[in-house]
Order: sequence, then structure tokens, then C-alpha cells
Amino acid sequence: MDHHVRPSNLYGGEHFLVVIAKRSADAAGLLFLSAMSLCFLNIFTIRKPMGAGASAEEKHSRELEKKLKEDAEKDARTVKLLLLGAGESGKSTIVKQMKIIHKDGYSLEECLEFIVIIYSNTLQSIMAIVKAMTTLNIQFGDTARQDDARRLMHLADTIEEGTMPKEMSDIISRLWKDSGIQVCFDRASEYQLNDSAGYYLNDLDRLVTPGYVPTEQDVLRSRVKTTGIIETQFSFKDLNFRMFDVGGQRSERKKWIHCFEGVTCIIFIAALSAYDMVLVEDDEVNRMHESLHLFNSICNHRYFATTSIVLFLNKKDVFTEKIKKAHLSICFPDYDGPNTYEDAGNYIKQQFLELNMRRDVKEIYSHMTCATDTENVKFVFDAVTDIIIKENLKDCGLF
Repeated sequence: MDHHVRPSNLYGGEHFLVVIAKRSADAAGLLFLSAMSLCFLNIFTIRKPMGAGASAEEKHSRELEKKLKEDAEKDARTVKLLLLGAGESGKSTIVKQMKIIHKDGYSLEECLEFIVIIYSNTLQSIMAIVKAMTTLNIQFGDTARQDDARRLMHLADTIEEGTMPKEMSDIISRLWKDSGIQVCFDRASEYQLNDSAGYYLNDLDRLVTPGYVPTEQDVLRSRVKTTGIIETQFSFKDLNFRMFDVGGQRSERKKWIHCFEGVTCIIFIAALSAYDMVLVEDDEVNRMHESLHLFNSICNHRYFATTSIVLFLNKKDVFTEKIKKAHLSICFPDYDGPNTYEDAGNYIKQQFLELNMRRDVKEIYSHMTCATDTENVKFVFDAVTDIIIKENLKDCGLF
């Protein structure tokens, strides 16, 4: 069957509506109420004596039936998507992409609001590298940079957060060009550093140009720790999506349970590039191992026995470069295959998929993704939507 049949051709049958509605407690409630109301109204109409009053009540009955049916159909077309994954896997970037792809994108005013975050990310990145120089016992290429480093730390404590005075941008520029800093940057997996560090620091001159307006890519690369639950709503292929992004750090996961009710599809995001990194919240735990442990608990959870699950193996761009330098055996000692993007990437994918204890009856779909690549996300999300439609058709026995 063609997976790209428009949903408008698929949702006509009431049987299909009922099946989709089973995925949502609210929709199920509406359909139950609709059925009970119709039974009551039919009985009432049969027993009512003929006359003008009966005609008015029949009209009211039809209007009520129509309203209940419309409400049930609207709810049946609502898709609840839950983004899950460990911290810094790229969940919030996917949400930003939905705004760009399926809504109106970012207005000028909204882009300008990101300047504070971008400047803060840039400053925190160079400071993290400078501090790691001491930890890793790396020397500056030019000893004059030691004075710059001390001055940077002083300015960071005195300037308004999210600003970038010229003195500071000049210091950052000199530090970034230092050979010792570059050596430390290449060893970023040994300490905590934002993925966007190189992107912003390489383009510092543009970021501090008077009248600077962040581009969509600048916005996508910006990083703010997600706390709480963030909902984004949009429409696509005749479906109304409610996407929930919740913080991935361990301290945030206790809030996940509040999002579990009536979930249509889970998108679990894991960073491919995390195989040689440790958690921010626990430097004894490998990020990839944590992600596998988390995925195991989600894909085999009783709440999600019938829920579609899609695996995004994200940050494939970072992984492509990293795998050339750091062997996958750092994370998986048993791996002795070629250290290439294809072989190492497939091995990681299999580690996740083999955790599915119900794989004989439940398929987990997977995609290699780059959350900062709008075209890639657009293509993958289109495929995810088709999966949701196909799974609902399976429930109907129509696929």
C-alpha cells in the first residue's frame, strides 16, 4: 500500500476513528459519551408522542449528535508526540525545527531574543576550554594568552550576562586562535563542552558585528537546558500534533510520568556522538550507556506496549568527524569492526533495537538524524507521520 496516501482519504470510516480514539483516553471518553447520548436520544424520540415538540427535540438531537461526532473526530485526529532521551541529545533542537518547518518560523523579534543566549553560549564555551587547559595540563601556544585568560575570567564575573563588550570579544578571538586552545578543543570529550562551541567561536566576528541578527542556524545551535515540560502544537497531513519536550537530565525525568497518558508516538533521541562522553550530572557514567539504559526502560514499559516508538540516532554530523579519531571500542569493548560511520553507526543502532523485548510483534523504527539540518528533519518527520498513519491503519485491519 502507498504510504503517502493523504490522510483525508484514510479517516473516512467510523471504524478507523474508533481505533485511533483508543489511543487517547479523552477521545475514548468522547466516543463513549457520544454512543450513550445517541442511545438515550433514540429511546427518548421513539417514546415521545408525535407533534411539534417531537420535531424540535429531533432537531436538537441531530445537532447534539453532530457536535459530539465533530468533537470525537477532531480528537481522533490529534497526535500526542513525546520527545524522550538523555540530556543534550537534541530534543529541543527538534522542537525548534518544528516551529521552522510547520509553523511560521522565527520572527525578527524572536531571533533578536536569542542574542543573549548565543553570547552566553559562546562565553561559556571558551571558559570551559580555558579551565580544561589546567585540568588536562595543556600549555598555551603563546604565554601572553595566560593574561588574556585571567582577564576573561574577571570580565565574565563583572559584565551583564548575555552581553559581549569589544574587549571581551577581542580576548576570546585571541584565545581561540591559540594553538594550545585548539589542542584542548580537540580533546573536548574529556570535559563538558557544548556541541555549538566551534560553530560560534569560528564565526565570532559575525556574531559581534553591530546590528547582528541571529540566523535560523544560529538559533538552532543555541543551547538552554530544558526544565519542566514544553508543549508545541502544529498541523501536518491533516493531523493536529501536540509535541512535548521534557528535560533529559536525571533530575527532570520524574516529570515524564505526567506526559504518559494517551501518547500516540514516542520519539526517542540518542546522540551518536555521545559514545566517548560522560554525563554532566555524573562523570562516572558514559552518555551512550545511559541512553541505552533509558531506552530499555521506555521501549519495554507497560505504558507503551501499543505505542509507536521511533528512534532518532542524532548528531550524525558530529559522529562522522569524531569516529575518525576515537574508536567505538571506547564505549563498546566488544566492537572490533571497522571504525567507519556506516559500520559503527549500524552497530550502535543494533544495540538499541536489540533491547526491544517485543520485537517479534512490535517494530521500532530508526533514523540517523542531524537535528540542525532542516531538510533532514523535514524528510525524517514526514516519514514519522507516515508511520503513525500506517500503524493506525494496521489497527483497523486496513493495512
